[in-house]
Amino acid sequence: MTTQRFIYNILFYALTPLILSRMAWRGRREPGYRQRWRERFAFYGNSDPRQDVIWFHAVSVGESEAAFPLIRAMSKRFPEIPILVTTTTPTGSERVKSVLGDQVGHVYLPYDLPDAVSRFLDHFQPRLAVVMETEIWPNLFHACADRGIPLAIVNARLSQRSAKGYSRLGSLTRETLAGVSLITAQTQADADRFLGVGAKSEAVAVTGNIKYDFELPTDYFQQATALRETLFGKRPVWIAASTHEGEEAMVLRCFSMLRARYPELLLVLVPRHPPRFEKAAGLCLAEGLTLSRRSQGVGAENAGVFLLDTLGELRLFYAASDIAFVGGSFVPVGGHNVLEPALAGLPVIFGPHMFNFEEAARKLIEAGGAVGVLDENGLTEQVGALLNDTKMRQQMGAKARLFVESGRGALAKVEEALADLLASTDRLGF
Repeated sequence: MTTQRFIYNILFYALTPLILSRMAWRGRREPGYRQRWRERFAFYGNSDPRQDVIWFHAVSVGESEAAFPLIRAMSKRFPEIPILVTTTTPTGSERVKSVLGDQVGHVYLPYDLPDAVSRFLDHFQPRLAVVMETEIWPNLFHACADRGIPLAIVNARLSQRSAKGYSRLGSLTRETLAGVSLITAQTQADADRFLGVGAKSEAVAVTGNIKYDFELPTDYFQQATALRETLFGKRPVWIAASTHEGEEAMVLRCFSMLRARYPELLLVLVPRHPPRFEKAAGLCLAEGLTLSRRSQGVGAENAGVFLLDTLGELRLFYAASDIAFVGGSFVPVGGHNVLEPALAGLPVIFGPHMFNFEEAARKLIEAGGAVGVLDENGLTEQVGALLNDTKMRQQMGAKARLFVESGRGALAKVEEALADLLASTDRLGF
C-alpha cells in the first residue's frame, strides 16, 4: 500500500463517525438515509448472494437513468450472467427498484473502506465492474485490480473543476486509475482530462454520450398529450426542472413577471431533490401563487404553479410542456441533462453554469435547439419571447429533438467494448 493510500484510509476511518452522524441528520428529512445502513459497510446478513455478476454502479437518479439502456442491453446479450446494480442515494435506489425490479440485484455501494470493499467483493464476486460517469474510489479500484476484476468507467465525464481536484491528489489518483481497464469518454475533452490525471492511454476511448440513445416508449407522446389535457387543459406550460436552492425563488419571480403578460401561463416546478419539495411549496405560497401538487392527484385548473413532487415522471412532463428550463445552471452545480427535454421536442433554456454538460449544451445551442442566459432578466426575456412566438418555439423544439436523434450510437459502442472486456477476462480464466 502506498503512503498516500495509507493516509487516505486513516482519514476515511477517522471521518466515519462524522459520516454516520451526517447520515442520521439527513435521515430526519430523507428517511431513506436511515434505512439499510448496514449495506453501507457491506453487511448483508443471510441474504442469498448473486455471485459472478456483472456489476453496475450509478451514484444517483441521473446516472441510473443513463445506465438502464446499457443494463438491458448487457442483460439481453448475457442472459446467463446475473446483474447487480449499486447506488449511493436513496432516490437512486428507488428508481432502480422501480424500473428494473427483480430483474437485477440491488444494494447500496459500501463506503470506500478496505474491509467493507473486501466484504462487498467477497459477497458478489463480480466478473465485470461498470462505473457510470465520474466515480473514482481508491480502495475499490485497487481491490478490483488485485482480484483481476476488469473495471470500466463508462459514459465518463470529467469537468475542468473535477480534473483540477483529482490532480491535487497526485499519485493517489494516478495509481487508482492505473488499474482501470476501460474508460469510454463522452467527449475528447473528457478523454484528455482523464489522461491528464493519470489514466492509461490504451484504456481510454471516446465513444460519445449514451444519454443520446434513450429510446422513448412508443406511446410516449400520446401519454403526454393525455396527461396534459387532463391536468393542464389548453394552458401554455413552462417547466423548470431539476432546480436547486436559490433557483426556485428566481424562477418564481420570473413567472410572476410573465403572468402579467400571459395570465394563462402555468409553471411546472420540479426540484432536483425530494427534500426541496416542501421548501419549494413554501416559496410558491410566499410569492402569493396558487399551488397544485402532483402527489395530491389533482389537476392545475385554478393553480399558477404545479409542483411535480413525485419521482420518475419528469420525462413525461417534459413532453406535456411547451418550454423547458434546466436547473443546476444558475448555481455552480454544473447543470443537468439537457438531452431529455430536447428529445421531447422542447426548446431548452439554461443558465451559465453548465460545466458538467459543457459539450452537449454548446452543441444544442449550435443546433438551434437551446439558448443560454446569464441571469434572471435573461430567463424572463427568453421564456417570454418563446411564449410570444409559436413558430420559433416549434422550430427550436424540432431542432432540439433532431439534434439528439442524430447523436445516437454511443450505446452500441459501449456495449461492444464491455462485451470484449468480459470475453477477454473469461479467456484469461478470471
